[in-house]
Amino acid sequence: EFAMIMPVLTIIFLATYDGGRALAAYMKVRSATYALAAITNQYTTIQSSDIQAIVGATSVVLAPYSSAPAVVVISQIEINTGGKATVSWSYALNGTALTQGSSVTIPAGLVAASNTCGNYPCYLIFGQVSYTYTPLFGFFGSGGITLADSLYVTPRSSACIFYPPENVASC
Repeated sequence: EFAMIMPVLTIIFLATYDGGRALAAYMKVRSATYALAAITNQYTTIQSSDIQAIVGATSVVLAPYSSAPAVVVISQIEINTGGKATVSWSYALNGTALTQGSSVTIPAGLVAASNTCGNYPCYLIFGQVSYTYTPLFGFFGSGGITLADSLYVTPRSSACIFYPPENVASC
C-alpha cells in the first residue's frame, strides 16, 4: 500500500513546495510594487539616475529571486477636470514604458477621489511590477506563471513630480 501511495504523496509534496515558492514570489512582487511607488512619490523632481536607482530598488526587494524576469514600470498619470487620465511620463525596466500623452483607464474610485484634490490637474504615481515565476518541478504547466501587481499613490512632496528627461518640467 505504501508503494502505491508514495508517488502520489511525493507529487503532492513537490506541488505544495512549488506553490509555496510561487506565493512567496508574489508577496515579493507586491512588496516591490509598494517600494517602487512609495519611493517615487517622495520626489519633487526626478532625474534619470534617480529613477534608475528607484527601479533598481525593486531588485533588492525581489531578492533572493532573480530580477531578470521582472518587468518594472513607473508612471505619472495626469487627471484633468473632466476625469480623463493621461500619461505625463513613464519609465520601464525590462519592458515597455507607457506612451507619454496616451490615455489611461484608472479605477472609478480613483477618479472620484481625484475630484477632492482641490486643484486640477491632479496627478497619480502608478507603479507596476510583473514577474515571470518558473516552477522548479513544473506541476503548474509548462513555462512560467506571471505574477503582477500595480499601485496608485499620490505625490507626497508636491502636486506632481517633474521628470526633465521626458520634458516634464511643470505641472
